[in-house]
Order: sequence, then C-alpha cells, then structure tokens
Amino acid sequence: MPSGFFAVAVFALIFFPAEVSAQEIALSLGDDGSFSARTIQLFLLITVLSLAPGLAIMVTCFPFLVTVLSILRQAIGLQQSPPNMLLISLALFLTYFIMEPVFERAWINGIQPLTVNAIDPETAFTRAIEPFRVFMAARLDPETFYAMAELRDETLSSEPTPDAPLSILIPSFLLSEIARAFQIGFLIFLPFLIIDLVVAAVLMSMGMMMVPPAIVSLPFKLAFFVLADGWNLIASSLVRSYF
Repeated sequence: MPSGFFAVAVFALIFFPAEVSAQEIALSLGDDGSFSARTIQLFLLITVLSLAPGLAIMVTCFPFLVTVLSILRQAIGLQQSPPNMLLISLALFLTYFIMEPVFERAWINGIQPLTVNAIDPETAFTRAIEPFRVFMAARLDPETFYAMAELRDETLSSEPTPDAPLSILIPSFLLSEIARAFQIGFLIFLPFLIIDLVVAAVLMSMGMMMVPPAIVSLPFKLAFFVLADGWNLIASSLVRSYF
C-alpha cells in the first residue's frame, strides 16, 4: 500500500468521518490473497485513534490556544477550575472554528477527488496537505524557521514558504506557536499580578502578614475577570489573531 494513501486515509477519517464512513475500501494482494474491507477499516480506525491527538497538535492552531488558556487559568490562581477536559474541549472547538476553511479546502482539493478515483493517493496527499502548508507558513517565526533549517544543513529561500520540507515546517510552526502563546500569556498575567501586589501591600499595611495574599486576591481577580467579560474577550482575541 502506498504511504501517501495511508496518510490520506488517516487525514480523512479524522477530519471528515461522515463522508469517509460510506466509502468502500479494498486491497488486492494479487494471487496470494487479500484483506477484507472490514479488516482494513478496523486497522485504519485503530491507527487513527492513536495518531489523532498528534495530528491535531502538529498542523493546527490547537497548541497555541491550549497554551494561552492554561496560562490564563494559572494567572487567575485557579489550579483545577476550569478542569483540563473543559479547557481542552474549548481549545478543540475554537480550533475547529478557525481551521474549518482549511479543512474544507483540503477535503475539496485532495480527499474528495480520491474517493471517486479521480486522482491517485500521492496527488491527493499533496493537495490535501497544501492548505495546511499555507496556514503554517503564514504563522512561522523566520528566525525559528532558519534555525531549524540550519540544523539540517539545508539552504532555503529568504522567506518561509509553504514549499519547505514538512520535517522543518511542522516543528518550526509548533515552536513559533508556543513562543507566541507565552508572549500573550505574559500580557494576560500582568493585570492579575497587579491585583496580587495591591492585595499583598494592603495586607502588609494592616499587619495581616500571616494571611496568604493569594487567598484574599482570588475573589478580586475573579470579579475583575467576570466584569471584563474575560472569556469572550480572550476567545475573540485569539480567533481574530488568525484572520
């Protein structure tokens, strides 16, 4: 089985399960035997379940979103609220909202023609991954991109392009997204840090040195976040950063 067909099948089952579920899969091994379609579907399903988290993290905006949301929770001072599952779910749905045009282009250009045997698997994989290449190239930090290229001793163009090798493009994209998330996290931390400092100074002036400032400042930080409509503000700002 060509490696391109396997990659396309995994991609399609992750992002477009409804369309792919109705397709029949057949694999001929010549005169020696063959696999049934159900066996191949089961094999692909197990593979997809193991690769889906990694694929979602590698080529989408998910790492940026989940990092910012985690930093926000730490800035407020809440250790387990919102719980991890809720933060990850919010990041996933925001990822789907942002990446839906990319998913649609990948499906129309690459996966859909393959399901009707209009193109071969290698061409389908190239067309399906192209929208993700464009998306990642637009978010790359050039310095990170060139640093990764130097580790491979490869000479690339003056600007990051979608045609760069995936082995350089994907890690450069991930490092750029994490670095950008930490920069935004620093800005998110500042107002909550000011509240902590004010509360600590007030407690010191009142002689209440044994009272933990974090406990006293937590209600004020929550009130500040609610009055500022923090969740909508953060979510809308993160989404707008991609458009």
